Formats: sequence, structure tokens, C-alpha cells
Amino acid sequence: MKARPNSIFHNVDWISIMLYATIVLFGWVNLYAATYTEDSAFVFNLESQHGKQLLWIGIAFFLAITILLSDAHFFSTTAYLFYAVILVLLLVVLSMSAVKGATSWIPIGPFKLQPSEFAKFGTSLALAKYLGSIDIHIRDLRTKVIAFGIILLPAALILLQHDAGSAMVFASFIIPMYRMGLSGKVLIIGFLAILLFVLSLLVNPYLLSGIIVVVAVLYLFLWLNKRTSKIIIRTILVVLLCVVCVISTEFVFEHALEPHQKTRINELLGKIDDPQGIGYNVRQSKIAVGSGGFFGKGFLKGTQTKFNFVPEQETDFIFCTVGEEWGFMGSATLVILYMVLFVRLIKMAERQYSKFASVYGYSVVGILFLHFLINIGMVLGLLPVIGVPLPFFSYGGSSLLAFTALLFVFLRQDASHNIMI
Repeated sequence: MKARPNSIFHNVDWISIMLYATIVLFGWVNLYAATYTEDSAFVFNLESQHGKQLLWIGIAFFLAITILLSDAHFFSTTAYLFYAVILVLLLVVLSMSAVKGATSWIPIGPFKLQPSEFAKFGTSLALAKYLGSIDIHIRDLRTKVIAFGIILLPAALILLQHDAGSAMVFASFIIPMYRMGLSGKVLIIGFLAILLFVLSLLVNPYLLSGIIVVVAVLYLFLWLNKRTSKIIIRTILVVLLCVVCVISTEFVFEHALEPHQKTRINELLGKIDDPQGIGYNVRQSKIAVGSGGFFGKGFLKGTQTKFNFVPEQETDFIFCTVGEEWGFMGSATLVILYMVLFVRLIKMAERQYSKFASVYGYSVVGILFLHFLINIGMVLGLLPVIGVPLPFFSYGGSSLLAFTALLFVFLRQDASHNIMI
């Protein structure tokens, strides 16, 4: 292949960059609205959250340019180093004091660094490096164990920080694993496990176990003459696993989850109704989104926003500001911007000649999409509140820099691909 004479800026995907910049700036406008007061109306007031975020945006843009100007092979060469540094930071943060119930931040002067946000970036690099450097198919057991080990190690350390939301996002790595050849049975098993978990919370576990056994017996009775003993044994093993999963749900629910997490799940499933307590955030966010109507109330005219009815409105619940002040049109426009970005990233991941770039690209898509899905889902009351920011949009320097690095390293990989073809 002969390299094109064009510079990196001629080959980078500018549409994706424009989508990124639009989402970031629109996020800042809504952050300004969510934190606006007469005392902090000045845009560059660094004592306000919108002023600090503007500073972080400038740093993020500088980081993006730096990544685009760097050597495309730098990140694949140093992937394991990034991963190791992240693991060390995750271990260090466990000794820090708790903030809002989670030990997730390292204080650096007036700022705080959240390693869990960068852990997704480091894990993406390490997973892409490993899967990109082997010829063995991913269905090989050794490859599976190592790949899942790379994913689960930082996720476990984050879970020890009592940050279940960030740990849950690591489930997104199943997308690059599946794309690289992991059997679809794993996805089916995961979906069934989640379904059984939810059903076990809604239905008596022993009653549900009895229903599973009865269905299995009917299945074997109807198809016994057409099934081999091997299939019958597999069916029995699957039924036993399902029953164990159902019966153990109560133990896992009571001992593995924090009290506020259990309450949020019960509230989502309708087992409890606490509109003034654990359900307050979601109830107020839905009121804010619904009150915006089709075109919204207008910039800085949202009553839910102005009077701070929704806690954490600048971070986890920033989307309700969009719904209230910009209405359905503004919300739909933001969703479309994300969707177009996701589609472009998927297309870029598909066209990579480098296995490293392809795996990394699908990791980027998976992480961004799951963040997007969970955040908007919890704002609309469709998913439990687990504290996951909206990519490029929510307030926070760590998340903005981590998401920027995550995206632009892939854009740099893709630009290198375009130069070479």
C-alpha cells in the first residue's frame, strides 16, 4: 500500500469531529442553564460549574488535537502500560475518602480525578492490543479467559469502590468480543440471566422454579422420541442452572447490592412507591421532560431547572434540562446526533484493516452507546438510577477528558487507515 501525501487533517473523519463538538457545546449550554444564577451569570466564572466545565472543554479540545497529531502506533504500543497505570490508580483510589457513598476520586489540588472514567479507555486499549496480537480464534478457551480477565479486573476494582454504575458499563465490552467471534450463546445466556433475575424479584422464586421445571418436563415429553440422550442431558443441566439462578437471586439481591441500589430497583419494578424519597429524582425529571412539550419553554425559562427541583441536574440528569427548555424537538435532535455518531463509528470500525483498530473501535461504540442508553433510560424512569453520565454532555472533567481520549484515539486510528489505502 502506498501512503497518500495528504496530512492527517485531510484524512480524519471531520463529520464525527463536528458531531462531537456540537454535542459538547450543546451540553455546556444546558449545563449553563442548569446551574445559572444571577450571581454566576458570567460565562467565564471559574467558581461556577459552567465556568469550570468551559475550562475542561478547552483542555479536551487541546487533548483531541494532540491525539490527532500523535503517531497512530503510539497507543497500540503503550496499550498495556496505560492499562497498568489505570489499575494502579484504581488501587490507590480505594484508600481515598468516600464521596456520595463511593470512593472514586483522587484529589489533585482544587480538582478531583476519577480513575474509573479512564479505566474504560485503558481497558479498551488493552483488550484491542491482546485480541489484535493473536491468531487464535476468540472461541479458544485460553483466549476467552484472558480477554474476560482484562475486562473483569478493573470492573471488580471499581465495584469495590461502591460505584456499581461505572462497573456495569464494562458489560459493553461484550460487543467487541462478539464481533471478534465470541459465540452468540453468551449473549443469550446473559439476557436470560437478567430476565430470570428480574422475574425472580417479581415472582416468588420457588413458584418460578416450579414453572421452569414444568415447562422443561412438557418439552421433554412432547419431543422425547425425537431427542437424543445428549440433548436431554443438556436440557436438564440448563433447567438446573436456571433453578439455581432463580433461587440464588434473593441472596445476591440482599447481600451483593447496596441498600440504596435495592431500593431503586424495587421502586423501578413498582414494589415500593416513594415519590418523596428514593423516587424523587426520577419523578421530578419526568415532570421536567414532560413539561417541555414539543418546542420547550425556552433557554433559561425552565421552572424545574431554575428552581433546582431535580438533584444532580448538571450531571446524571442533564437530559431533563434538554427536555424542559428545548422540548421534544431538542431532545430528538440530541438523540439523532448521538445516533449518527454511533453509526459512523460502527462503519469506521468495520472498515479497519488493523485488528487492533477494529476491536478498539467496537469498544468505543459499546461504551458510548451503553452510557447513552443507561443515562437517558434512568432519566425517563425506564432504568434504575445508577449514576452514569451522558457522554460529552454531563458536567465533569474526568468524564469529558476520558470520553474525548476514547473517541479521538479511534479517529486517529481511522485517519491512519485512510492515509494508507
